[in-house]
Amino acid sequence: MLTAVLLFLPLAAALLLLFIKGAAARALALGASLLEFGLAVYAVFAFKTTGSAAFNLNYAWISSAGINFHLGLDGLSLLLVLLTTFLVPLILLAAFKHNYDSPSTFYALVLFMQTGLIGVFVSLDAFLFYFFWEVALIPIYFLAGAWGGERRVAVTLKFFLYTVVGSLFMLAGFMYLYLQTGPAAGSLAAHSSELSAFYNLTLSASEQSWLFWLIFAAFAVKMPIFPFHTWQPDTYTESPAPATMLLSGIMLKMGIYGTMRWLLPVVPLGVSQWGFLVVILAVIGIIYGAIIAIRQQDLKRLIAYSSLSHVGLMAAGVFSLTSIGLQGAVVQMLAHGVNVVGMFFVADAIERRTGTRHIPDLGGLTRRTPLLTVCFLVMLLSTVALPLTGGFVGEFLLLAGVYQYNAWVGAVAGLTIIFSAVYLLRMFQRVMLGPDSAFSETITDLTGGELLILVPLIVLVFWLGLFPGTFLHISEPAVTNLLSLVGR
Repeated sequence: MLTAVLLFLPLAAALLLLFIKGAAARALALGASLLEFGLAVYAVFAFKTTGSAAFNLNYAWISSAGINFHLGLDGLSLLLVLLTTFLVPLILLAAFKHNYDSPSTFYALVLFMQTGLIGVFVSLDAFLFYFFWEVALIPIYFLAGAWGGERRVAVTLKFFLYTVVGSLFMLAGFMYLYLQTGPAAGSLAAHSSELSAFYNLTLSASEQSWLFWLIFAAFAVKMPIFPFHTWQPDTYTESPAPATMLLSGIMLKMGIYGTMRWLLPVVPLGVSQWGFLVVILAVIGIIYGAIIAIRQQDLKRLIAYSSLSHVGLMAAGVFSLTSIGLQGAVVQMLAHGVNVVGMFFVADAIERRTGTRHIPDLGGLTRRTPLLTVCFLVMLLSTVALPLTGGFVGEFLLLAGVYQYNAWVGAVAGLTIIFSAVYLLRMFQRVMLGPDSAFSETITDLTGGELLILVPLIVLVFWLGLFPGTFLHISEPAVTNLLSLVGR
């Protein structure tokens, strides 16, 4: 029942928001998101750390076809639900800093997207997973298309086409797997779309080889990894700041999660055949994203390419098929979500004060913005993987996993730390510490409302860095179970 409440509470609030205007809409949106976060925290304390799913809800959805409305949480999905419910209230607070047209609709779309995201993380039926995978796309399409920048229509259409085409490949793969299953227990249907039924299939190496690419296509686009990434920089740049935070902080985690949950255990022979190629593509993305980031003059585009580089390392860690690599991916999903939302919020705060994101036009801002400078520096250093921050723990575990997989690949992947230090510290120096600009004397420091957004992010940065066991303990049984399925 708890899983169902987590799923449908934001949907109910989103529907109510369509009939509420003004300050009441803000209060309802924020209140519902905070209640959702409280339920997620309760789920963490009530969760028993085993490899199996808890808080199960399983009802026949389309019984004649063997499709169930099956929800559940294990350690992996629970942490991503926790990340989602933690970030959404902060993203809503960030949205309150803007005067968007039809704000009630804007907030409703954010909560509607939260429903889709949580649905992806808790679904234990293939077609239910696909349903929520597509549901999560709809609100971000309208958020970016209606409230984005000048090029929003073309950019949003490109994003939509990329994700829909990738999703259709995944649907084709799921359909084939569904047709290979036998009847579900207690069902009169000929086939089952249950995740457990897919895990129990015995497929030939050739079948798994082409199924790998059908299913991986959707996840590769959503992460994204090189060369499926071309939609990302433009979409992140042209979308309104809250939509960019949703895309980068949470939505890209759908790809990593889907790979771990639906790809590795279902087609392990396909993974063994093509995994090295994916690792190479991921490492290319690490280097490519970093080099392009160095050349950027726009704050949001620089952060977008930085995200591409860091996601490449997460993908490489997942396909290392090592326990430390997968645990690193879990921690880094949390750390990256916190870091990238904080970085995009800082970029948005600077743009709201100066009217520009163009790095050469900024400089000398730190003199009048000590609070902004400190918050910006903390988020940046966590992204650079400074020890004692969450970024360090995640990247250390990931690099250790990739190094176990292949020492040479691990050495090249490790360049991400050097490159990220180059482009991020260079950007910080130019924006905050460089020669005085036209905004040096007029810019104002962070307000109390903005600190309300950044302080929780900073707390989690250091919590992840100092006490990573809090989260690793929750995810470890699920990761062990996934690896046992891959090695079966």
